[in-house]
Amino acid sequence: MEEQQRRICAAHSESTITVYQAYSPEIGLPAVRDGRFPAAWKRDRMTWIKPSFLWMMYRCGWGSKEGQETVLAVEITRDGFEWALRHACLSSYTHGVHPDRATWQRQLKRAPTRVQWDPERDLHLRPMPYRSLQLGLSGEAARRYADEWTVSIRDVTPLSREIHALVSGGDLDSATRLLPQEHPYPVATKSLPYGVPPGDHRGCSRPSAAALSA
Repeated sequence: MEEQQRRICAAHSESTITVYQAYSPEIGLPAVRDGRFPAAWKRDRMTWIKPSFLWMMYRCGWGSKEGQETVLAVEITRDGFEWALRHACLSSYTHGVHPDRATWQRQLKRAPTRVQWDPERDLHLRPMPYRSLQLGLSGEAARRYADEWTVSIRDVTPLSREIHALVSGGDLDSATRLLPQEHPYPVATKSLPYGVPPGDHRGCSRPSAAALSA
């Protein structure tokens, strides 16, 4: 994978970063109400967080898929996010990064977090020519995420539906204006797992409405 193909674009402040997840209402609504994940949220299972709003829309079908009807914007500490990056292993074997497949498998088994790069999506949820981060959290990382790193949890399901309706109606300019503002995330090289360079953080621009309509 070439370096310029990978980007971490996110809504972030000096101390926090927003990631997205989608759950059933039984999990999502109590999380929003209480500002933390409920006891029913299984801390012993791997959970995947996505800094990209549109990649989350692709994954959950704009909140239409079963078990993913409630879309959450989870604001977490940057310290926690970067801890997760430092302790991550690539989710797939990559020649030239790992000495051999057996070494990668041992690293993957030990690591509490996994880094995966998937094609970013445009408003039509079509793949774009660069990849966005998914971060898988398990064990210690999942527990820290739920009980230490989370600052706030917002329900962005209405926003998801509004943007989807605009896209379906062909009003791409209005849909674009409603998208969360995502900017390059300034990750220090030391925060990244071995073999995963910082990638291209020169910009997080998306195709214009005119280009999407072409």
